[in-house]
Amino acid sequence: MRRAIAITIATVTGLTMLSAPTVFAKGTYTIANTPKCIGISWWDRMEAGNQKFADETGNTVYQSGPTGDADTAVQISSIEDAIASDVDAITVIPFDPSSCETTLAKARDAGIVVISHEAEGMKNVDYDMEAFVNQEYGAHMMDLLAEQMDEKGGYAIVVGSLTSTSHQQWAEGAVKQQKEKYPDMYQVCDVVEGSSQEAAYNTAKEVIATYPDIAGFIGCDTNDPPGIAMAVEEAGKAGEIAVTGTCLVSQAKDYMNDGTIEKFTFWDPADAGEAMCYLATMVLDGKEIKDGINLGVKGYENCKVKDNTVFGSAWVDVTKENMADYDF
Repeated sequence: MRRAIAITIATVTGLTMLSAPTVFAKGTYTIANTPKCIGISWWDRMEAGNQKFADETGNTVYQSGPTGDADTAVQISSIEDAIASDVDAITVIPFDPSSCETTLAKARDAGIVVISHEAEGMKNVDYDMEAFVNQEYGAHMMDLLAEQMDEKGGYAIVVGSLTSTSHQQWAEGAVKQQKEKYPDMYQVCDVVEGSSQEAAYNTAKEVIATYPDIAGFIGCDTNDPPGIAMAVEEAGKAGEIAVTGTCLVSQAKDYMNDGTIEKFTFWDPADAGEAMCYLATMVLDGKEIKDGINLGVKGYENCKVKDNTVFGSAWVDVTKENMADYDF
């Protein structure tokens, strides 16, 4: 069904009026969450956010996609299945955004609301929702790396996929930040790919062997930092080669405990999943999506809106001292 009732409340704090989260009646929407893959820590955590939304609103959310490793063909098949099931909305984190455009256009032609994530610039979506401005996140990762490298030496950037829009934007933001702020640092090679922990390990191993001046890595996929750290330890370079990037505590804690990874950053995929569902429901209910919109989820209370992209402010940094706060 494509109808629900919602009430928007405004609150005033000091001199600033902010939009409070939309209060939804118990709903009857069905939302399909189709991430790059399922069955790994990151997307399991997103599923927890989906279910939190479902419990709070009475709507139905299910997750579907390739198991274990990202696979564009399987992801597209999952989207096709959602269209055939006549869901009300699809939340999608495309492995290859351009390859998904035609299928998502079919979804919208069928009256299905489409919300993407990690895919700024997609055309066949109602809105793309980002946890932050991607270039700023990339710059932040470079700041973390520079801190650990004493602002000098060679580095490499590993992305989950060379076709991933968000990973490319993070890499661009990181390199720009390095060139502007850290003149004694330099990129030893072009951006390289590591779509799984094993792939990141093999890529890092090759980079370390090829570029003996390597002093640091940024890993953009959550599988990348642990894979890189494994290669660093195997090379006997722990403490000499810095490793940072996007990761989860469940994946990095052993390397945090032994010091191979000192600090990394991330955004909570549970919050992203929940926020996408709220955004989808607001679109279904005909709510206006504008600057300052409050999706009622931490990091997404006062979003920026540019064209069809909604930006939160949702990254957090993790160290050995605070990693117990993020037990997933």
